Amino acid sequence: MSKTKIWTLWEGEKINEDEAGLLRKVAAVIPIPFDEEGKRDIKTLVSAFLERDDALGLAAPQIGISKKIIAFRTGKLDEKRRIKSEKDYDVLVNPRITQYRGEDEKMSEGCLSCPEINVEVGRFSEIKVRAYDIHGEKANRRYTGFIARIVQHELDHLEGKLIVDHEGTLYYPKSKQDFFERLFFNK
Repeated sequence: MSKTKIWTLWEGEKINEDEAGLLRKVAAVIPIPFDEEGKRDIKTLVSAFLERDDALGLAAPQIGISKKIIAFRTGKLDEKRRIKSEKDYDVLVNPRITQYRGEDEKMSEGCLSCPEINVEVGRFSEIKVRAYDIHGEKANRRYTGFIARIVQHELDHLEGKLIVDHEGTLYYPKSKQDFFERLFFNK
């Protein structure tokens, strides 16, 4: 498993107030050209992402860095093992979606920062993104299908939005029903 701690809204049945505060905050832009701090933050996120075998994507706020950086799989999406090739993932710095296309498709999503739950979330099937790549070069990318969903999920993190903020059906383990009903339904 990973050495890098993932920041979460809760752990067990305890709310993580400090971590939730950072996860709910809009992340800061990385200066262009990258300064030493920006380079270090990018490297830290990429290292944290590559050491995981259980993540399709990771945003810097999820490891306690409130900066606009995401890393995500672009290949071998079905494999539950660490990524070994640079062609199987992408890194975007200061990304923003410039165009949405296609249908708003609903699908159940999980998130490392919201453990043990899934939420049905609507996402567009095609997006265009403007960002900087890992080397600080301008990048315009088009993503479709499931990868477009992953990118939109990670970009939500940069805006302080999590899957629990979407209005879709919430799925949680029956063994923790009391906790999640108190948390989400004020029962």
